[in-house]
Amino acid sequence: MMLYRRRLPIALATATAGSALLLSACGGSSSAEAGDGRLNVVASFYPLRYLAEQIGGDHLKVTDLTAAGVEPHDLELTARQVGAVQDADAVLYLKGLQPTVDKAVAQSRSRHVVDATVAAPLVDHHLDEGAEGDHDHDGHSHPDAAGDPHLWLDPTRYAAVAAGVGAELAAADPAHAADYRQNADALVEKLGGLDREFHNGLTSCGGKAFVTSHAAFGYLADRYGLEQIAINGVDPESEPTPARLGEIQQAAKAHGVSTVFFETLASPKLATTVAKDLNLKTAVLDPIEGVREPAANDYFSIMRQNLTALQTALGCSK
Repeated sequence: MMLYRRRLPIALATATAGSALLLSACGGSSSAEAGDGRLNVVASFYPLRYLAEQIGGDHLKVTDLTAAGVEPHDLELTARQVGAVQDADAVLYLKGLQPTVDKAVAQSRSRHVVDATVAAPLVDHHLDEGAEGDHDHDGHSHPDAAGDPHLWLDPTRYAAVAAGVGAELAAADPAHAADYRQNADALVEKLGGLDREFHNGLTSCGGKAFVTSHAAFGYLADRYGLEQIAINGVDPESEPTPARLGEIQQAAKAHGVSTVFFETLASPKLATTVAKDLNLKTAVLDPIEGVREPAANDYFSIMRQNLTALQTALGCSK
């Protein structure tokens, strides 16, 4: 298995407003509002909605295109949602993750479009040892996906996107620019603290490898010197070949893996079967693609739950 150890300093997240503005489709400010004085912002799924809400606060009306508890890979936009994207003052999305959103953004009239992959370029974490390729549910591949989209699972990459969102909202709504920048700076600092928690929490561990149901945790593994052994590819609904399942079993035994992780929004059946075959435990590792109850849990609380789960599975000193 290939182990990525790419390290990105948290300073990357403190991108200047000028460089962050490169995220927008066009320059200029927007005067359109939600009808109640707030800026009308559309986010494609939970991690970007969370940034908008944390940075924009009461100045924004945020619409999340992906409903709570829905797997974002499965999203098909309604005509009303397409219209919302086209009419928004600002749109936050991650190019390549949701093809229907990419298409709607291409038709959008908004002058402020934030593509998260510009602030945090993607890395290819696709499986390369006998796994099936990632496909849409119609069986076609993802030709536009430049790499693993799960960048928010590395707090430093997520912080880079937060800085860009803050700068773009300031450009879209100059009257509240100082608030957006201040909130973005505070969030970047908070993400830096989370990064330190993970570094400290995963430094002294009995193992470094973990098995997960789909390849969502490559950035997390890169950042903290771990090895992700994924059953499925980046698309959680892709199916591994029998050869791939054999490789998973061999790798799990070789690394002394104790736990097979499944996640909240996809079926645990395959992960449970692999764990049973190897007489291993199962536990949840949440890719935070969507949150069933956003009022009860948020990005930070779930990331800390993930840290605790990894510490337990890897035998880390707490």
